[in-house]
Amino acid sequence: MEQGKDQGLKGALGLAGPEACLAYYRHWAENYDQGFASEMQYLLPAHVAAAFLGSRGQGPVLDVGAGTGLLAAALRQMGFTDPVDAVDFSAAMLERAAEKGIYEGQFQADITKPLSLPRRYGGIVSSGTFTAGHVGPEALPHLLSVARPQAQFALSINRRVWTSAGFDVALADLADQKRITDLHLIEVDVYGAAAAGIDAEHAADRAAIALFRAA
Repeated sequence: MEQGKDQGLKGALGLAGPEACLAYYRHWAENYDQGFASEMQYLLPAHVAAAFLGSRGQGPVLDVGAGTGLLAAALRQMGFTDPVDAVDFSAAMLERAAEKGIYEGQFQADITKPLSLPRRYGGIVSSGTFTAGHVGPEALPHLLSVARPQAQFALSINRRVWTSAGFDVALADLADQKRITDLHLIEVDVYGAAAAGIDAEHAADRAAIALFRAA
């Protein structure tokens, strides 16, 4: 059976390397919303959307690691009407997102490398991208490069990798360098109660939503 067909979250968190990631999400895109997100009661996109809006975030917004568009959909459901663009490494996930008609622009890109996007964004949001097997803090400078001064960031970072991947040090360094301001964290549950019966290993996962502004 092809990788990604039945491994769900456990397989995703064990990915190593860009080619494995692309192959995995090519298959997972088919049932991501109705399978993983619905069955695990995936709360993180709504938490990030609420944190961004609670910080008076404005657009245009770049949804980083947008996947199938769950975060942007949550923003729309909460009444956000500014333009939202999507960037993701997986073309298959972006195709699913396009079906929802909520993005103004969609870009396939590796955010661990410099981005060929304009510096136009008043908000940068991300849900589920900064986690095990995915993206580390090396992407943060590239996101800052496309953010306008004072742009509001709301990035979820899984607590499993907060220290081990160096997010704590990277964000502190950016603050010391005065590249970001107003850094604070909100800790949230990643999944709802139903997750315990599906994936006991990850059901109790927590994430820190890092809220800060570009300098």
